[in-house]
Amino acid sequence: MADLQTDVRYIKGIGEARAKALSKLGIGTLQDLIGYFPRRYEDRTMTRTIRELELGETVCVRAMVANDPVASRISGGRTVVKARAVDDSGALDLTFFNQEYRKNSLHRGETYIFCGKVEGNLLARRMINPIVEQEGQQVLTGHIVPIYPLTAGVSQNLLYKAVGQGLTACRHLLTDCLPDAVRQAHSLCHSGYAYENIHFPADAEALNLARRRMVFEELFILSCGLQMLRSRRTDVAGPACKAADMEEFYRALPFPLTNAQRRAITEAVTDMESGRPMNRLCQGDVGSGKTMVAAGCVWFAAQSGWQSALMAPTEILARQHYENLAPLFEKFGLRCALLTGSTKARERRDILENLALGSIDLCIGTHALLTEDVSYARLGLVITDEQHRFGVNQRAALGQKAENPHMLVLSATPIPRTLALIIYGDLDVSVMNELPPGRQKVDTFAVGESYRQRVNQFIRKQVEAGHQVFIVCPLVGQEDHIPDERKAAAAYAKKLREEVFPDLRVCLLHGKMKAKEKEKVMEDFAAGNGDILVATTVVEVGVDVPNATCMVVENAERFGLSQLHQLRGRVGRGQAKSYCILLSEHPSEETKRRLKVMTKTNDGFEISREDLALRGPGDFFGQRQHGLPALKIADLSCDMALLDEAQQAAKGWMAQDPALEKPESGAVRARIETLFAVKAEGLN
Repeated sequence: MADLQTDVRYIKGIGEARAKALSKLGIGTLQDLIGYFPRRYEDRTMTRTIRELELGETVCVRAMVANDPVASRISGGRTVVKARAVDDSGALDLTFFNQEYRKNSLHRGETYIFCGKVEGNLLARRMINPIVEQEGQQVLTGHIVPIYPLTAGVSQNLLYKAVGQGLTACRHLLTDCLPDAVRQAHSLCHSGYAYENIHFPADAEALNLARRRMVFEELFILSCGLQMLRSRRTDVAGPACKAADMEEFYRALPFPLTNAQRRAITEAVTDMESGRPMNRLCQGDVGSGKTMVAAGCVWFAAQSGWQSALMAPTEILARQHYENLAPLFEKFGLRCALLTGSTKARERRDILENLALGSIDLCIGTHALLTEDVSYARLGLVITDEQHRFGVNQRAALGQKAENPHMLVLSATPIPRTLALIIYGDLDVSVMNELPPGRQKVDTFAVGESYRQRVNQFIRKQVEAGHQVFIVCPLVGQEDHIPDERKAAAAYAKKLREEVFPDLRVCLLHGKMKAKEKEKVMEDFAAGNGDILVATTVVEVGVDVPNATCMVVENAERFGLSQLHQLRGRVGRGQAKSYCILLSEHPSEETKRRLKVMTKTNDGFEISREDLALRGPGDFFGQRQHGLPALKIADLSCDMALLDEAQQAAKGWMAQDPALEKPESGAVRARIETLFAVKAEGLN
């Protein structure tokens, strides 16, 4: 008898060949098969008359074949079968490529259901390779049909039938993993009903009930697992920090901190006093002052004799941190060091020796901080800047330089708090939602190619006023065959130097340069040795250039809103008024709507919400460096309310049963172990 771990090849109707094809989609067991959810649905319950068909839509039509189908051969040895179908309102031309059997399976005078995309024009509509079913013998029409993600060798029909066979084989095995109390409190249907109707919905209401149940379950299990991961920290001792008066630190600063900065420092300090290791994400907008939050934590750790390490993604950013923080900490008698790949051998030996002796309080650096020869006397605090530039493994490697040090992660990608708690796993979250006084609003304009001349004149005006300009292009070369050379940074820089601004100093920066070369270009530009910097998105995270007052983004439609916001954050860092110009010729209404968001607000959190709604969570999840399980059915671009509901439910359930030891928690615990690929004891 089958169980949920049975190999799919043993399921009736699947066999070796289909099982091999399904394995390409990661489907190996019966559990995998029924858990492979549709990515969308087509409502094929209604049919339209031919006159009602609209070009471009996928629709079902009931019509009679009016003539004997005609088959012919075309180039490449292919076959084409043509026929015409009619109803009382008009005619529909049908074309079937490489389906020669249609010549004999379609019969003049018989009525069929045709389902496909409407093409042609209003006078002559047609369908190419539509689904065809005889009226009264419908399988793929007449109801809401699931559409699955596919791969080579796997068709919708194959998956549709395989899932049906899989559900038949395991109907009696489906148990409810959600505790009854949770299911009833949130008005959720039973698991068996959900699986049936997520794949083969009886109607739209049944589909909504099923999807709500499956999304809630996925987010509830994930939230419980993350809470268990967080709870592990309560059983581990962190570096002991005694209370200290933070006002002493605040008084030494040349400017007042915002309420958000003080709140974030207080949250971090509370963690560090708790006796357990801090594991906190400090996320905030570009320019919100996260570095000062880190500085406050370093000062606090030093009051208890602990050393700190701050890792930045680039050498130039590490040096910027060093130049900003070293003079500040010098006031307190605290010593800083800068350790990067270009640190001279003698200086490096001196730094390593003093780190090991404990006479350096803060070491700032790049990946050089991870090398084996770097050791600390009393490392108590580890800070990583721009978290999305580091994988979890790198963060962990720095953390292993000490036993359970406090961890602070800085991120300039502001995202909704509920989403941050999922993406960043077991990190607590501090939100920086204020900008320091004097931080400028950058005026943003979205314009088309017709404004090119005016944009060039504006660039020249900014340079003549003594300022500098960034121009960002989405490509380095012509690899994706976009014909306009402006789209390529290297070619565009050449064109600007030779044709548009021959009297100005045009620099070039792109990701294909060697690290030292990139650092040199950016340093020179920051020092004022350049008027215009043409760059790819490598400039997204970089050194401050307070004199840069204009950011021009070519082909702005090719960037996510959050990325455009990061780019815009490169300007507006000095006293002069700053501007961002988004150039795009893309005709779609969606593009215009997206770019309009950028012109209306400078609030990174608002922009991230819009980006999430318009593009989904891809920008935030990136290459999944956070290491969390992939979501199989939940869509964070539209399920945020359900995410919040599931997180609250998980919090309430875990408060009653923190270790998930009660019998009614057994299925939840088993799912968590599978999801996070850990043993039960690893969660405690």
